[in-house]
Formats: sequence, structure tokens, C-alpha cells
Amino acid sequence: MSRPSPDHEQPAPSLAAGTMSVGTMSEALLSSDLLETLPDAVVAVDRDGTIIQINSQAQELFGYLRDELTGQKVEVLVPTRYRSQHHHHRQNFAEAPKTRRMGADLDLYGRRRNGSEFPVEISLSPVSTADGMFVLSAIRDISDRKRIAEELRRANEELHRRTAEQLGEYRSRLALIIDSSDDAIISKDLDGTITSWNKGAERIYGYTPEEVVGKNISLLAPQDRPDEIPEILKQIAQGESIEHYESVRLTKDGRQLSVSISVSPLRDAKGDIVGASAIARDMTAQKRAEGAVHQSQKMEAIGRLAGGVAHDFNNILGIISACAEFMSDRVDPAAEPSEYVENIKKATERGAALTRQLLTFSRSSTIRPRVLDLNERLKEVSKLLRPLMGDDVEILVVSKSPAAVVEADPGQLDQIVVNLAVNARDAMPHGGKFILETRATRFDEAFAEQHQNMAAGRYVVLAVSDTGSGMDEATVSRVFEPFFTTKEMGKGTGLGLATVYGIVKQSAGHILVYSEPGHGTTFKIYLPSADHKIGLESQPEVETIAPKRLGTTILLVEDDEIMRSLTRKLLQEHGYTVVEADDGKSALEWVESHPGPIDLLLTDVVMRRMSGPELVERLSASHPNLQVVYMSGYTGELIAEREVLKRGITLLEKPFTGTALLNTIHTTLG
Repeated sequence: MSRPSPDHEQPAPSLAAGTMSVGTMSEALLSSDLLETLPDAVVAVDRDGTIIQINSQAQELFGYLRDELTGQKVEVLVPTRYRSQHHHHRQNFAEAPKTRRMGADLDLYGRRRNGSEFPVEISLSPVSTADGMFVLSAIRDISDRKRIAEELRRANEELHRRTAEQLGEYRSRLALIIDSSDDAIISKDLDGTITSWNKGAERIYGYTPEEVVGKNISLLAPQDRPDEIPEILKQIAQGESIEHYESVRLTKDGRQLSVSISVSPLRDAKGDIVGASAIARDMTAQKRAEGAVHQSQKMEAIGRLAGGVAHDFNNILGIISACAEFMSDRVDPAAEPSEYVENIKKATERGAALTRQLLTFSRSSTIRPRVLDLNERLKEVSKLLRPLMGDDVEILVVSKSPAAVVEADPGQLDQIVVNLAVNARDAMPHGGKFILETRATRFDEAFAEQHQNMAAGRYVVLAVSDTGSGMDEATVSRVFEPFFTTKEMGKGTGLGLATVYGIVKQSAGHILVYSEPGHGTTFKIYLPSADHKIGLESQPEVETIAPKRLGTTILLVEDDEIMRSLTRKLLQEHGYTVVEADDGKSALEWVESHPGPIDLLLTDVVMRRMSGPELVERLSASHPNLQVVYMSGYTGELIAEREVLKRGITLLEKPFTGTALLNTIHTTLG
């Protein structure tokens, strides 16, 4: 069941002067953590080729710090002898900007700070903004790919020169080279029968060689693309090759992956085409990050449009209101026309309320912030919520910090809570629980590097949860868009959550949503702490990171690929041996096929096919002493209220810092 967006129209609080305009699109994109989620090195340049931002992967690849490259021409990253060629490619792109990948048929090279050179493949994506256009260049070091291709070529030549007794040795060498690739390398006959399957294919698609060799490659194709693979094989049979073809493939557990595939003919000793060799790269994480960029771009454009429309409509409403006032003074209050004038004035007020919500979303409304304790504010607001929510909804207010001091407009904070409460009421037609939680937290520099839209420092977290129907992924992706609603026509305007989004951003805060169908919803709002403005801020606590623990095995179960990858990298850098799975069922299958010790299970709570608690229960017989740490975007209070987990269980609430993760695991292991 889709979750409706709120349509509660609250009168906006009285506002004073002081308008915050919408930031430019380039600032919104380049100050976010979106670039950090991309697996490749990313360099953003303007139309003149000047570098305006890079991600940490680019720093590592080229050996420069971000400040050293910002403002430089992008040619500094290109070997001298290739710079004129690079300049020519850049000019051609500027004349016809469109997303393209370069490197398949060109010799492109990058240059590190120490002068060393390396072959690269580059994906160029233009991003248009109100301020002009800039280009995102995703740069990938393909040294390993070139090395493997060259070794394959040499080994293949060697095969033809060696005697039959030596063929086995060189075939083994070929197999080792192929298996060293992270990409899926698959060969098949011209009818599609799979003849070889490397470890990269096993990792990406989930099938072992024994499960697929001898079967048709069509088992990887989605049902809506039945003719795609036969058409590719037809081209291969005619001697054609396919480079970087982007498509969708299915894994063993039914997930859809975005892949980039290159297919080449396989020939026998006579030169006849006998099959096809395909190299596939998993592009799912990159596609997801690109989608997030486009979503951010869309939200910014909608905000600009909404702000402009609201300002113009306000002028029109002002004229209507003034005319209604003049008419009111000239019409006998007892006469029939007086009723019509009053209706005009009421309609004008309703229109003004809508424009205030639009201006709040676009961050163009005026605010009157003051320093206040959110804990005290929620006590007052909760009294107003009880008649609004009804007798069948229990309201819980949980303060996990003695003080939650922020600087914000109190009326707008009330509006956030009321709008989310109405949204929750709609999601709980048969009653439930509505939970307001506050706590103080601190994000360190390492966390800020991974989440560049959130600066390091102290924050107050307001978590608003309900035990309602929850939302699917498609609804969550659009939930803050103005006028988006799942209600039937005429039931609302779809401005409730858009208003919440605008207030949070205007207050220099951040908002995250965690929701699954049937599991309720949690909105987490992060507002900068204002403790220092009333003298409450203590000296920063120096968190000590737990010592490294070599030889400790952790089973990591997380269905978000980017989150799983970042967590695995952090744990491995700290000395842990990590086995990863994308859901509970995959984790259970791995444990059953790989008997051996597991020191700790680090698992998400809500996952498809099998949840974290169900996985723990299934493992309890074979691993009775297994230590468990749960992760979830939902709050501990909501999980406990829904009886998903027992109280007292170790739970890390997302997003968490690396230090918090390592210390929690160390404490749990004892």
C-alpha cells in the first residue's frame, strides 16, 4: 500500500524580513556526497576546462589534494604529448554535449602528480544549470584491463606455438588471468550455450560455474528483453563486435543489475567464428548515483519554478485582496453582495496559504529564527497533536539528550511536526504509534568526507516515526516533490512534505527518509546544534578508535550496495576479515556452504526475502555463541514498538560514523 503524502494546510507562522534564496544547481550538486558515491574518480570542470571539484577517488588516483586542483585547467591531468588531442576532444564535446564514454577506441592517458602515466577510460556527462553547463568526467584506470588483454594476447600466441603436452599449462595460465578480473568474463557458443564462467561472473551474478556452464545465456536476460541476446549473437556470427553496450541482467536471486557489456567473436584455428566472448561490468552503483544527481537536479528546478510562480501569484492575490477590501467598505454588510465579497476574501487567504507553502519549499520565505530547546518545544506541540491524531494513535515523546538546543523558527518547527503527524495519521487508518525522538550527535571529519552535504560538527536529531503502512522505493524517491500525492483527485495538494523539506533546508539542516512497505516510516531531521549560543557546549569529546583485531571474521549483511561497500572497506582497513551478503537468505546460503567460525554478524534489520532477526534465529542452532550488531535507518524506539527486535539489543542507527561502528563492534566482541 502506497503511503499518501500529507496535505494538511496549516497557517504559516508570522514571518519577519530576511529571505534565503535558492542555491545554484552547481553548488547543490558539487557540495553533496553524490560524487563520493561514484566508484570512479570524478572531476567536474566548467565549459572552459577549469576544474571546479573532484572527489576523493580522484585525489587518490592522481595524487593531488582537492585544493591543489581546484581552479587549474583539466589538462594538468593529461600527459604533455596528449594535451592538444585532449583539448580537441573537449572542444568537440562542448559543441555537442551529451553523455558519452571515451576510451574504447582511443588511446587516452592520465598523468599523476609524480609524472607517471596510465591508460584511462572516461565517461563524460553534461549537467545544465541556470548558471550554465559543467561536465562530470568519470575517470577509470584501465591499466589492469590492458594488462589482462595483453597477457591474453601473448598467451594465445604462445598457445599456438607450444606442443600439445604444454597446452595444459598455458590453459591454466589463461584461466588465472581471466579469474583475476573483477568483471564478468563469459564465453558461449553461437546458440548461446555457456562454455566458460569466471570468478567475476560468479561474484556479479551469483551463479557458480557448475550451475551455468552448459545452460543458455538467456537465463541472465529479463523477461521483457527476450530478443536482445539472440540479436547480439547474430551480430557476432557476422563478425561484428559490440563495445560498452549498456543493458540490464538478472542475478541468481532475481535482482536486476545495470551492466556495461562488450562482446567479441571467438574464432577457431581456421579463423571461423565459433562463439562469443563477453566482458560485463556491474554499473548498478554508478547508475544509482547518476539517478540521485538527476533527482537533485529535478528538485532544484522544481524549487526555482515553485518560488517564481508563488511570487507572481502572491502579487495577483494582493490585487484581489485589495479590491475585496475596497468593495467591502462600499457594500452594505446586510446586502447579498457582501456575502460574495467575504467569499472572495476567504479564497484569497487560502491561496496565500498555498503560496507560503510553495515559498517555504523553494527556500524563499522569510524566517524568524531564535535559540530554543527542541525537547521543550515538542512537549507543547504534542499536546496539539492528540486531538489531531485521534484516540487510536498513541503519541510517544522520547528525549535521549537532556538538551536539544537549535536555532530555528519555532512556528516552522511546529509546522514540520504537524505536517509529519498528518502524514502519519493517513498511513495508520486503523491506529498505531507516532514517535518523536530527539538526541544530540556529532559527525566527525571522516563522516563529512563521505557525506559532503553534511559538515562535521554537532547536530540535534529529530526522528519522527510511525507504525503505519510504509512506502515503496518509488514513492520515497518522489516524496518531497511539490504536488506529488498518492491520494485520489481532489483530496489534497501534495505540499505537506515539500514544505517540510523546504523548512529543513532553510534552517541549514538535512532530512533523510527510511521506509519499507509494511514496516512504517522514519523521517530523520538533522539541525545544527546551537549549544554554544547559550554556553552549554562542552569541550569536544575525543573518541578513541578501538584497536585493530586481526583474524576476526565478520559476516556483513546489507541490501544497499553502496552502504555495504563502504562498511566492508572500513572493516577490512581495520583488520577484520569480512564476508558480505546482500540479504538474509544469501547470508544463510553462504554459511551453510562454508562451515567455519563467524565471530560477529553485522546485519541490517529490514531486508527483502529474509530479515536480520530471522537470519539470527536461523543461525542460532549452528552458531549459538554468535555476537550480533544490528543496523537500521529506523530508530530503536520504532523497532522496539513494532517488536521487530527485543529491547536491549545492540543497534546502530544509520547514518553512523566509522568510529561508532568500530567501537560498537569492539565492545560487542568483548
